[in-house]
Amino acid sequence: MVQTRPPSASSGTQVPAQAVSTWSGPAREQAVQRMFTAIAGVYDLNNTLLSFGLHYRWKKITASLVPPVEQGTALDVGAGTADLALLVEPRMGTNGRVVASDLNHAMLAEGLKKVDLKGRTGRIACLQANAEHLGFTDNTFDAVTTGFCMRNVGNLPQAVGEIRRVMKPGGTFVCLEFSRPVFGWLRALYDWYSFKLLPWVGTKVARDTTGVYEYLPASIRTFPDQERLCQVLREAGFRQVSYQNLTGGIVAIHVAVK
Repeated sequence: MVQTRPPSASSGTQVPAQAVSTWSGPAREQAVQRMFTAIAGVYDLNNTLLSFGLHYRWKKITASLVPPVEQGTALDVGAGTADLALLVEPRMGTNGRVVASDLNHAMLAEGLKKVDLKGRTGRIACLQANAEHLGFTDNTFDAVTTGFCMRNVGNLPQAVGEIRRVMKPGGTFVCLEFSRPVFGWLRALYDWYSFKLLPWVGTKVARDTTGVYEYLPASIRTFPDQERLCQVLREAGFRQVSYQNLTGGIVAIHVAVK
């Protein structure tokens, strides 16, 4: 059951991407939530089209880095439509449990449909929660994952600190996020794709009027690169921090231990 309340703000207002990428606090959060509410129904399809299907591979690799735990508990922060939560669930053993948390009601509702369809309702709970105020007790989860979430939080150090707080000692945090391509030619190509092609496809194909496909590349540009994110994790108290690049650094998976 999705334990959420529908957002009260209108979802039809277009918000300039530049403003969203520089705002902080409640204004930014509300604008981002309006965007994701508007595209929730086509989010999976658009992800597949715009990543050329690569997001499935990226998520499978991310889940494979979660250590198997018998009767384990895992939390997927910013779970969206629950792709990653469904992949992590088998890693938690026979009687394991996964909480798929997201701030956005509409995205979680789409995720719940998948969970029900795959017969995992008893093992995956969908819960509305803010990454910066998770609401769980200390030392609850064996593993925490995030997929394309952390660049959307208002206060990254606070969210990372919350994630560490709710993890058990020795637990593993696995973070999949867009990052900085390692080759100059790939960065140039990716910038063209992100700032020119992506917004055009989002507007013409997805019929988006919220500005989300302008916001997304802007949020990637302002998010810490691979090494800087390692530093954020270390400053939060994580150890054994490492990362691996996928698709030339277009995305990176960071792994850290509490």
